[in-house]
Amino acid sequence: MLVYTLKRLGLALLVTLAVSMLSFALLYLSGDPAAAIAGETANAEDIEAVRVYYGFDRPWVVQYGEWMFNAIRGDFGESYYFKLPVSQLVAERLSVTMLLGVCGISFALLTAVPLGVAAAVRPNSLIDRIALFLSVMGQAMPSFWFGLVLIVLFSIKLRILPPSGSDSWQNFVMPTIVLGYYAMPAIMRLTRAGMLDVLGADYVRTARAKGAGEFRVMFKHALRNAIIPVVSLAAVQMGFMLGGSIVVESIFALHGAGYLAWESIGRNDLPTVQALILVFSMFYIVFTFLSDLLNAWLDPRMRVG
Repeated sequence: MLVYTLKRLGLALLVTLAVSMLSFALLYLSGDPAAAIAGETANAEDIEAVRVYYGFDRPWVVQYGEWMFNAIRGDFGESYYFKLPVSQLVAERLSVTMLLGVCGISFALLTAVPLGVAAAVRPNSLIDRIALFLSVMGQAMPSFWFGLVLIVLFSIKLRILPPSGSDSWQNFVMPTIVLGYYAMPAIMRLTRAGMLDVLGADYVRTARAKGAGEFRVMFKHALRNAIIPVVSLAAVQMGFMLGGSIVVESIFALHGAGYLAWESIGRNDLPTVQALILVFSMFYIVFTFLSDLLNAWLDPRMRVG
């Protein structure tokens, strides 16, 4: 188990390094950052002065090495647009994104798991078909379109929820539904498949033969074993959701890290964009790493080895 953990940790660090290097290269090779900072009215001398001031005239490898060295110490530079330390900007906005992610995965689990259990208990029934319909819709429907539909319905037509902002809990209702609905299909299908497997297991039939009630059989014997891979999947989905919060936060104007990324991209604020790419990729890498460790810990062969 220790060897496996060290291997996965080493792989996670290599992936983080590769993501940071690739994103740095794509951002700085996609155009001239000095021209973007100087503005459209700047002449060649102004652009060259900006290039020298920010160090863009140095080799790309040198720029990346300096940025990575500072990033390890938590220094991501200064925002070109906000004129504030990037680490301060990200820290201020990250709490909103984390809250949205926790609410989204909680909504997905509280909705998808009961539907998956009900669909497995009564296969090919109406509830099973409803769960299948919701699963297909969750995969096919773009999150930005779903968000706009909710705004039109609950904010414009019914006027019961605010369309944007992050001042109260009401501002998080629709973003939570949109973000959570993205993770529902996979969790629902996995719960249904796991329940169908364990309901036919010998220990479940034995529990029923001993006279255990149906509720006890379902939740103590069946669901407790079927939920193990769902917990692992939820960890991966959490990383996806935090990284995908850019679209949701932009639609609902939630001032989180995702909205900050959208603002920074539109204003060519490269240090902020680079830092957010690293943060979002770290979310996915960390939660995937935790998911792998959970799977290994639950595997008896890995625990013995």
